[in-house]
Amino acid sequence: MRRILIFDTTLRDGEQSPGASLTPEQKLIIAEHLERLNVDIIEAGYPASSPGEIEAIKEISKHIKKPIIAALARTLKTDIDACLKSLEKTRRARIHIFCATSEIHLKYKLKKAKKEILKLTAESIRYAKQFIEDIEFSPEDATRTEFDFLVEVVKLAIEAGATTINIPDTVGCSFPSQFGRLISNLRESVNLSDVHLSVHCHNDLGMAVANSLTAIEKGADQVECTINGIGERAGNASLEEIVMNIKLHPEIFKGETRIKTEELYKISRLVSHLTGIPVQPNKAIVGSNAFAHEAGIHQDGILKKRTTYEIINPTDVGVKETRLVLGKHSGRHALEEHLKKMGYHLRKEELENLFLKFKEIADKKKEIFDEDLEILLEEIKGRVPQVYKLDYIHITSGNTTVPTATVRLKKGKQLLQDSACGDGPVDACYKAIERITGVRGKLLNYSLQAITSGKDAVGEVSIKVKFKDRIITARGASTDIVEGSAKAYLEAVNKMIYKLKEKGKSSP
Repeated sequence: MRRILIFDTTLRDGEQSPGASLTPEQKLIIAEHLERLNVDIIEAGYPASSPGEIEAIKEISKHIKKPIIAALARTLKTDIDACLKSLEKTRRARIHIFCATSEIHLKYKLKKAKKEILKLTAESIRYAKQFIEDIEFSPEDATRTEFDFLVEVVKLAIEAGATTINIPDTVGCSFPSQFGRLISNLRESVNLSDVHLSVHCHNDLGMAVANSLTAIEKGADQVECTINGIGERAGNASLEEIVMNIKLHPEIFKGETRIKTEELYKISRLVSHLTGIPVQPNKAIVGSNAFAHEAGIHQDGILKKRTTYEIINPTDVGVKETRLVLGKHSGRHALEEHLKKMGYHLRKEELENLFLKFKEIADKKKEIFDEDLEILLEEIKGRVPQVYKLDYIHITSGNTTVPTATVRLKKGKQLLQDSACGDGPVDACYKAIERITGVRGKLLNYSLQAITSGKDAVGEVSIKVKFKDRIITARGASTDIVEGSAKAYLEAVNKMIYKLKEKGKSSP
């Protein structure tokens, strides 16, 4: 099986993403992780851009031993000299020379004739070849270059000593069928048997990965890409997507890479952290939702057989495990399995009661955490019978109105409702509960804390209430503070009623 080379340009083209500038120390950290990932070539930078870039590439060259270290240059001796200076201590060095070849670039950017481009290409490659054997040449904007001229430039570059020919879709304008045809036609028109054929695709139309894979299918044996697909404008082809496609479809690509795919997630997060460019949740392979499931049907399938809804084992890309997100779309099966992981084995009736409460809270917040479930478990496994249950609560409050609470409670099949005013919404709520139940207490202590994360966090209310000669503690939780407070007070009332029954006294 042929080997497909992975040329990573995160440190050069990727760093050109607006706002993604890296310090030399950060570039070295990423380079070390790229070496661990086992990429074949690291394009470490563009030395002519600054003295600091030269020093950064020198530092990378000093520490990185296995991959080829490449540096970018225009068809200028000064650029090539800067590359030579930055690569002087590199064990395996490559100079990557590029020159625009499309009509629009020649006319408006370079203001040069085709003959001048041919001369610059040949002279620059020959000059670099005196010092370094491994030379890559890229006809910039190849996909918008007149084909006969592209063939002429590529042939001349090979004659001058280029060992890799890279065909860039510089502005990301190609469609896979077009790009594939270009690669096939180039292979038919030029003898590429003694050089590597590479591609470098941009993502302006969202086709960078598709174009790159089509080129590999048509015979390209090197692909240039970046971690998370970062780069100029809409970015480059995503390394992780290309690698996993090749891994999962060897019958199509007739080749393999040497990438250690279990390192993909780790380096994705590292690059995101150092560049400040977040990874979108639904990003293929490395997005936070790539192995997360919330829909009940999907969760049920995953629990029965992971491959029903996952074509990649998460551990293959460095993700610890499949994540079943508990939310409003989750089903009983997922909830039950999650509870088992937490150490809870519920009876059928208990599970059904918990599931109903779970659905209630899931309608109020996006994701249910373990702490939420702990609270719900306490409620369904309640230590005392719930004589009164909260059915409805409505609060009117503000700095120009008297806080008023309307509360409706369930007692068996009865619905009991009353209203009351208070010093605040919680006080009004408690007074309404007292009017309904006839149980009056004195609030000694009240505390509130968030027990789950996020803006929609569940708050837990802890209270201490004195009923005549008894002091009772109780808790209640909800995403709504007043509702949590009402639940806590009702628990205290129910405890008091239970204690009175235990002693044979009549209850309200």
